[in-house]
Amino acid sequence: MALRRALVRPGGLWTSLDVVPSIGSTNTDLVGRAEDLPEGAVLVAEEQTEGRGRLDRRWSAPARSGLFFSVLLKPTEVPVEKWGWLPLLVGVSVAGALSKSAGVDTALKWPNDLLVTVGGEERKAGGILAERAADGVVVGIGINVTLTEKELPIPGAGSLALAGAVSTDRDPLLRSVLRSLGQWYGDWRAAGGDPAACRLQEAYAAGCATLGRTVRAELPGGRSVTGEAVAIDGHGRLVLATAEGVQQPVGAGDVVHLRPGASTEQTRGTGE
Repeated sequence: MALRRALVRPGGLWTSLDVVPSIGSTNTDLVGRAEDLPEGAVLVAEEQTEGRGRLDRRWSAPARSGLFFSVLLKPTEVPVEKWGWLPLLVGVSVAGALSKSAGVDTALKWPNDLLVTVGGEERKAGGILAERAADGVVVGIGINVTLTEKELPIPGAGSLALAGAVSTDRDPLLRSVLRSLGQWYGDWRAAGGDPAACRLQEAYAAGCATLGRTVRAELPGGRSVTGEAVAIDGHGRLVLATAEGVQQPVGAGDVVHLRPGASTEQTRGTGE
């Protein structure tokens, strides 16, 4: 396979690459086999029948309409408390790669959504799901590539094609994403997971559409907090400045972009 020959090389991050026609979930499969696999295993599916996103949301798309894959990372030399940066690192890698290879302006919605612009409207075209597995992390990536308006899983989702991509050939797009991820991951690991030293924190903030917006963070336990998103801190948390003058870091939860003066969601997307 040309894709495997191009990406799996001695001394490189990617150690195996398998493509399957259909699978329940690439993440579930890799998590189950992580203990027996080396770092750098990549599993790609033409179709996922039980795709999952954050907060156990379902994720679905027609076969061969997008990129659906998972990678196994084992950054054992990086302190575990810094592993929370991995989904953000993957977001930076994916956004940068797609901007170059598909010619689509992309942005990141904290913590793990990929946004594109369709008809002047921000839409979610992809997402990232990181799960602990054995002595590492499996990161799943789902990107809507060729979906038309009629094929979108929910109203308001998007795809690279709808955003005017100059290329929707999934092979070079996947190569670009994996090469970008390998570069960012190598730099982050070499820096001992320090997001400032490898410029990951700076890059994420530069590409984050959430910063500068009024948002509502829906937290575990049914609580929520509303404020202006003012920063990404050293732990990868979103910092909100509330009306009470408090700077509230948010490390987990669902973030809703609010329209000025309103309490309705501005960006909707797929379930990934």
